[in-house]
Amino acid sequence: MIFYRYVAETLFFIFTAMIFSGGLIVVRSHHMMNAVLGLALTLCGVAGLFFHLGSQFLALMQVLIYVGAVCIIIAFGIMVGPKQKQEETSWVSGRRNRLLAFSACGVGLVLLLATILETTWAPAPFRQGDFSVQCLGINLLYQYCLAFELVSVVLLVAIVGALIIANINEGEAGQ
Repeated sequence: MIFYRYVAETLFFIFTAMIFSGGLIVVRSHHMMNAVLGLALTLCGVAGLFFHLGSQFLALMQVLIYVGAVCIIIAFGIMVGPKQKQEETSWVSGRRNRLLAFSACGVGLVLLLATILETTWAPAPFRQGDFSVQCLGINLLYQYCLAFELVSVVLLVAIVGALIIANINEGEAGQ
């Protein structure tokens, strides 16, 4: 029994390390594609936490929707978009910006911890009802079908718009 507890804690720390390391890659990366890969690592870590907490459906949806779709669309947008020039920043301005960023993060952390420690938390109420994957699927396909159709139209318009913009930029570059 103790062995399983250590395995569970180890998995939790592995997934948490994936989330933090992916976030660091996103923040510290100078190239957008590396930042997208860091985002994918972070989202995979979140999916691992969902799986670890017993919600396999949410973990699967996290991987399919966020890692599989959102990261691919961002990478597609980077590839079809115009190349951005890297701006060189001086060492002094970068150092000052880092100091300001760490100061803001420190103040935010202190405020967050103060709020957490000073708040009296009430237990979450238990709700009765059917929360199965089958019930969720029925609700999404019957009750919220219009929302799915609208989202698919918006995504289609975004992809077509990105292709049109990419073709316009290629035409300007060739002239």
